[in-house]
Amino acid sequence: MTALPEIRNDAMTLMESEAREAPDVVARQLAANEDACTRLADHFKDRPLRMIATCARGSSDHAAAYAKYLMETELGLPVISSAPSMGSIYNRPMNLQDTLFIVISQSGKSPDLVANAAWAKRNGAFILALVNVEGSPVTEIADMVIPLHAGAENSVAATKSYIASLTAILQVTAYLSGSDTLINAAKALPDQLRQAVDLNWSKAVVPLAASDDLLVIGRGLGFGIAQEAALKFKETSALHAEAFSAAEVMHGPLALVQDRYPLLVFSQQDETRDGVKELVTNLRSKGARAFVAETEGKSDWHLPIVPDMPAATAPIAMIQSFYLLVNAIALARGYDPDRPANLQKVTETL
Repeated sequence: MTALPEIRNDAMTLMESEAREAPDVVARQLAANEDACTRLADHFKDRPLRMIATCARGSSDHAAAYAKYLMETELGLPVISSAPSMGSIYNRPMNLQDTLFIVISQSGKSPDLVANAAWAKRNGAFILALVNVEGSPVTEIADMVIPLHAGAENSVAATKSYIASLTAILQVTAYLSGSDTLINAAKALPDQLRQAVDLNWSKAVVPLAASDDLLVIGRGLGFGIAQEAALKFKETSALHAEAFSAAEVMHGPLALVQDRYPLLVFSQQDETRDGVKELVTNLRSKGARAFVAETEGKSDWHLPIVPDMPAATAPIAMIQSFYLLVNAIALARGYDPDRPANLQKVTETL
């Protein structure tokens, strides 16, 4: 276990301040993009899609993982992850006719993403860009742009732009599916995110901050936020964390779990819930210290979540609460979450 410095009582970090802006960002974004999402749905009414592909890096790729589960369950279409190197390095032909190709990027200018979008378009795909910087290079290639409307994000650690990416995926899916249930779930999200900001996850700060490494677990719609949480532990707190699907932990990763081994588990209320509960019970029987973000529970290991949220939106509220937790963990470990070592805000890869 890591010896902690005295917990700092600094002024609010940029990361915390920007994370707290997310509910207002989402409210603004949903209103601003309603017409664009309607046009997108109208475009495909008489053009049946064969599949959907996503292209992203880093936090944006974790949003793409959420897109896979949401779009496959709501639209009944296969969703693949397109490796950026397919267009930027290999540049081989591929049949992308009748494919919605979604590029997710904060900056919209990483050379590999731009090259992959151009490659996909040459191969027949319809390019949809979800970006925070309008007028960026990828938007010049895209057939349609859904702006994230997150505003300037100055902390290296992405927060509100990641939540805005999830919400853009949610709104696009809602309109493509024509589901009033999903559209109404999106409209309820800003107020639910405000509730998530106020939830108290402080009981997890010291135990997780004192860890040397941990596992972050989710499944289905919650897996993408588990991946995002593991990344944020690394980049803000120099804490080694790995994300796994709850379905995979009982294989190789189980060997890591010893007495007092820390875990953070995200669990939405859907078909995956029973399996996650069974896994947590199993891990705790082996001595694991599993903090679980879930609806029910009153133990010292329970992290409260906004009640009665649909499975499609519950993970978005969970990551909202998590960002405030990991900000506190970084400070407890003596790190500045706004300026992680060796990292910069925009990473440009080929």
